[in-house]
Amino acid sequence: MPRYISLLRGINVGGHKKIKMAELKAAYEELGLTKVKTYIQSGNVLFNTTKLDKTKLSLAIQKGIVDKWGFEVTVWVIDPKEWSTYIENNPFLSQKDIDTSKLHLMMLQASPEKDFLDALKDFDSGDDEFKCIENVIYLHCPNGQARTKLNNNFFERKLKVTATTRNWRSSNKLLELANIS
Repeated sequence: MPRYISLLRGINVGGHKKIKMAELKAAYEELGLTKVKTYIQSGNVLFNTTKLDKTKLSLAIQKGIVDKWGFEVTVWVIDPKEWSTYIENNPFLSQKDIDTSKLHLMMLQASPEKDFLDALKDFDSGDDEFKCIENVIYLHCPNGQARTKLNNNFFERKLKVTATTRNWRSSNKLLELANIS
């Protein structure tokens, strides 16, 4: 049975859109998803299902959250092979002595329009760097994610597409959990 990783945008951040992980797990199971496992409090859920349409799965999960908690969140559904490719394609990994604790993987709801990306070429982000490959932005924030201008809200405004970010450790842990669960 196919395994998937799902990412929820903006739950349990700053006391907003609070969902307990045990309740989120139960909500996924109510949707008929199996072997459900959550990872940390920020909306990472792994599950199995015979349903293969990731868009329909995402919409069903979003609707389940609205029905149960009364608020909307964006949900990404990604298969482990895709996730592995995202990790392997990180262009910053080829840099000598890169501190992987300063790397982040940002998923975009869709690939941004070229004109929007081009408009960011001259943006002064200090020491922070980003590279966009299709619907993934790779971030390197040497001074930490908390201090960067390159956050979800920035890219959502500039690229006109919804985003969610995971640090490098969580990104790799999700792949590990997807492959062993």
